[in-house]
Amino acid sequence: MMAAMLPVMGQTWLGGDISMMTSNARNGVIYKDSCGVTVDPYDLFRQQGWNMMRVRLFVDPQNAPGRHHDEGVCQNLDYVIDLCKTIKARGFEVMLDFHYSDTWADPAKQFTPKRWEGLDAKVLTDSVYHYTRNCLLALKAAGVVPATIQVGNEITFGMDWPVGRVDPMNAENWDVFTGLLKAGCKACREVCPSAGIIIHTEKAGVWEMTRNYYDRLKEAGVDYDIIGLSYYPMWHGTIPNLGRTLDLLAERFPDKPVMIVEAAYYYLHDGVNRGEEDFTNCPPGTIEGQREFTAQLVKELNRHDNVTGLFWWYPEENRYGTRFENSNWGLNRGLFNSANGQALPAFYEMSRFKR
Repeated sequence: MMAAMLPVMGQTWLGGDISMMTSNARNGVIYKDSCGVTVDPYDLFRQQGWNMMRVRLFVDPQNAPGRHHDEGVCQNLDYVIDLCKTIKARGFEVMLDFHYSDTWADPAKQFTPKRWEGLDAKVLTDSVYHYTRNCLLALKAAGVVPATIQVGNEITFGMDWPVGRVDPMNAENWDVFTGLLKAGCKACREVCPSAGIIIHTEKAGVWEMTRNYYDRLKEAGVDYDIIGLSYYPMWHGTIPNLGRTLDLLAERFPDKPVMIVEAAYYYLHDGVNRGEEDFTNCPPGTIEGQREFTAQLVKELNRHDNVTGLFWWYPEENRYGTRFENSNWGLNRGLFNSANGQALPAFYEMSRFKR
């Protein structure tokens, strides 16, 4: 199916990964607007022009380490179907994010689900296909067909390690990895033919790796529609550097629109270094610093015709009104202040995307 045939391709999309929204509701989280008035967060998202929500899906999250449960690893298929029903009922489209793992899948870890451990490449490929197909059939039966689907999460170095591990800077094992991708994409095309398929990487700050990666997908004939990127300034360099990558992607892959499927920055930094963060060229980790980052990011993205989506990661992070309210745990990168539940200035800057 050609990308031009997909309805999602002709629009711009604004939203966030709100995978914890169900858990937050169960825990009584209170959301407020910037004036301190208690609001329904879905209404506030809609008022600010959000039109698509991202939801992650783990294979068997009950098998994740206990500390990962504390960090929000709980999204099994039942949870996801329930949340997607709410999202659709409130008037938003859904971006489904397959992690193909029982826990967090990112550049540092792409753990094979327990149910697939020890499988060879052929059987693992078949498992990815049938799992993807069965999940999408269940969502479709529930009336929540995704508008976009990520086949993997931050998979610059492959997925389902060690079988599907790769490096964009060398050619080893790409036949195995792209076989896994093709299996997932095939299931998406069969069950949700109108959905845009996203391949998501996280090296937006390193053009050579990004170029090599998507070149290898093209050489292998992977059938997808959208380049998905993560962008966090403490890991991925400056906003002008991101802009260079976006320009080069437009030149090299003119048929592939780009979505920033994850972006976020601190409104309060607790001094803990998470994964070799580098704040040398970043705004301060303050409320104003977060607003400044968001304003600069939106301004840059609006310069690029190939950019069609912007999604904040974990915008609903908020402990206000819960038993966790005074807890020291938290990333403090959401769009609501955990100290009072109020929407932060960065939230309102988001609405300037493509307007």
